[in-house]
Amino acid sequence: MAVTAPQQRPAAGRRKRFFPGTANFLFLLGALLPPAVPAQTNQWAGSTSCRECHGKFYQLWSTSFHGLAMQPYTPQLAKTKLTAQKTEITAGKFSFRAELAAGRVIERNNTNETRYPITQVMGGKNVYYFLTPLERGWLQVLPVAYDVRRQEWFDTTASAMRHFGNRGDEALYWKERPLTFNTSCFSCHVSQLAKNYDAATDSYHTAWAEPGINCETCHGPSAGHVKLFHDLPTNQTAPADIQLIVTTTMTTEQRNDMCGPCHAKMSPVTMNFAPGERYFDHFDLIAYENPDFYPDGRDLGENYTFTSWRLSGCAQSGRLDCIHCHTSSGRYKFKEPATANDACLPCHEDKVKNAAPHTHHKPGSPGSECISCHMPTTEFARMRRSDHSMRPPTPATTLAYQSPNACNLCHADQTAAWADRQVRAWHTNDFQKPVLERAALIDAARKGDWKKLPDILAFLAATNRDELFSVSLVRLLGNCPADDKWPALRRLTEDASPLVRAAAADSLGGRLDEPNIAALAKATGDDFRLVRVRAANALASVPEASLPEADRQHAGKARAELTDSLLARPDDMSAHYNLGNFFMARSQMPEAVTEFEASMRLQPEFLQSYVNAAVAYNSLGQNDKAEASLRRALQLDPTNSATLLNLGMLLGELGKSAEAEQMFRDAFKADPQSAQAAYNLGVLRSKTAAAESLTWCRRAAELQPDNPQYGYTYAFFLHRDGRLDEAIRAIRAVRKRHPEHEDSARLEQALMQEQEHIKAAQK
Repeated sequence: MAVTAPQQRPAAGRRKRFFPGTANFLFLLGALLPPAVPAQTNQWAGSTSCRECHGKFYQLWSTSFHGLAMQPYTPQLAKTKLTAQKTEITAGKFSFRAELAAGRVIERNNTNETRYPITQVMGGKNVYYFLTPLERGWLQVLPVAYDVRRQEWFDTTASAMRHFGNRGDEALYWKERPLTFNTSCFSCHVSQLAKNYDAATDSYHTAWAEPGINCETCHGPSAGHVKLFHDLPTNQTAPADIQLIVTTTMTTEQRNDMCGPCHAKMSPVTMNFAPGERYFDHFDLIAYENPDFYPDGRDLGENYTFTSWRLSGCAQSGRLDCIHCHTSSGRYKFKEPATANDACLPCHEDKVKNAAPHTHHKPGSPGSECISCHMPTTEFARMRRSDHSMRPPTPATTLAYQSPNACNLCHADQTAAWADRQVRAWHTNDFQKPVLERAALIDAARKGDWKKLPDILAFLAATNRDELFSVSLVRLLGNCPADDKWPALRRLTEDASPLVRAAAADSLGGRLDEPNIAALAKATGDDFRLVRVRAANALASVPEASLPEADRQHAGKARAELTDSLLARPDDMSAHYNLGNFFMARSQMPEAVTEFEASMRLQPEFLQSYVNAAVAYNSLGQNDKAEASLRRALQLDPTNSATLLNLGMLLGELGKSAEAEQMFRDAFKADPQSAQAAYNLGVLRSKTAAAESLTWCRRAAELQPDNPQYGYTYAFFLHRDGRLDEAIRAIRAVRKRHPEHEDSARLEQALMQEQEHIKAAQK
């Protein structure tokens, strides 16, 4: 019986993209654009129009961090808010000094000096960042910033270094795109902005109505409202419709969602969020799959509070919204020590009125305040953030994962073990146990340790599980090769949380079999836009005729929503990259190349664009461009396993076997868990080194037993090496795990027939 000889396996990213098309890049692009109101009143009047009738509120707003989220640089601001920079700050090959009197930053190297005027200032609560105009209308964040609390200057980009274990982390050069105001910062620092981006020249003609977050950002265009009350006769009652968005008539969820776009680490789905609309119709949300969080969900990086807020039991109750504790201008309402714990009224009246037995601290001390234990403050990139999850201290997670805990933030002279003993002595119910269990699942999934897969699936099947931990595990399961995950993911497309449903739809795109396609097709008709576009993206490679007829119309509309979402951000690298992946999945390779090339122009250091562009070039027969693109990616990161793997495959295709072999060896060295690199080395070495070939094939099969091709290949080469009994044992192991694999069935039958012939001949 004839059996199929193993072939070099396409590297990840060649037949199927390696890098996920729904990558959630951490550019904060939640645009607060005009809310939807009737055309006749859809005019902006500006915040000064509010002052006549709302003088007190205007004064509170205009001096708040919302009102001053951005402001022009002036000598008065420099004199009252800043101190002189004492020493130059060195970053890379340059040194920088801010000259406050002249309103500029000087950049120097060995040969040149360049002066950049300071025109705008952002922030002021923790840090002042400074903006300067560059060519083509770019407004760029300058490389030096000012720490308000410490009254010192620092390197802007170096402050944001993550230091994730053994991962390389390098500060950006200050003129790179992520530090361009027009691209990345605009939505949360000015109001009624028109970006006016010209893709042909990569230039901006950006304008905005007011710096800072103004009244109309939350209340909508106010010209009709102003006119209504100016024209209203004295003593006449105002009509029910005052032609303004009134936040007091909103639901709790609407008020929280209104704050979310600026206070979340997220990725945008649309660019037209209006107050009163639903967050997940316009944005996705980053969760604990991201290394900016510790495995237990505490902040490691700059996370803007909305993720941790959704973890809070207080928020989940549906009774607490942001303006319970904060004024509309962003001020905290309970700063005075005498009323500090009133923030937790009325829900926790018993603990507020008798705090000492609960806090185990003396009344009036900082430790007796609710927020000291439940909302501890941490710092990253000179920015201080309160933990809005409101969970109690869990020093056990500090011991396990080095995440911060409130006890040791105050008692810095004590150890986490000491704090853990204190907590366990005070609370006998071991509330830390479920936190540790959830964190262990996140930690294992991040590391690709799927021994805990049964526990992960059990967690996802539970009815009382948390939304944020659920969505994190669903996203991390995208890298899990086990088939057991698919039924669980399909069930989660019916979850109560649109965030979980969207993540499940995204992950189901990893295997487009009939059950997954049916679940995704149904998800394209979901009530939330986020779910619809994630499902549409996952179905990108599936012809419309293959979808259930009842869902085709929904799928078409969802696909249009997805492309509209990506096309709405022509200056965003991630939009072009994701759109390129979408076109590639649909075999529209010329369009994919166009988008990948656009993403390269916008962010030349983003390696994935070069790898995926190479796949598209190869499909078009442009292997010279494919090789050049992969070699450029290799220059960016010589140890990137995916680049090495793809380049090895391309070189093998071009007949450059020796070079291809070296690439596969380097790929496996860079990632010792790469079954693909081992497999391709096994196939390549089979022609000249049978023993080494078998070693690599066995390793591939051991690393990824859920891929029947690897075990099949190992058995095939064992047979070719004359080791029939070992080959039979190997192929039977594959058949037991993958009874549907046709090549393995044919090989097993052939081997068994050969064994029978041998026995007969011997007899």
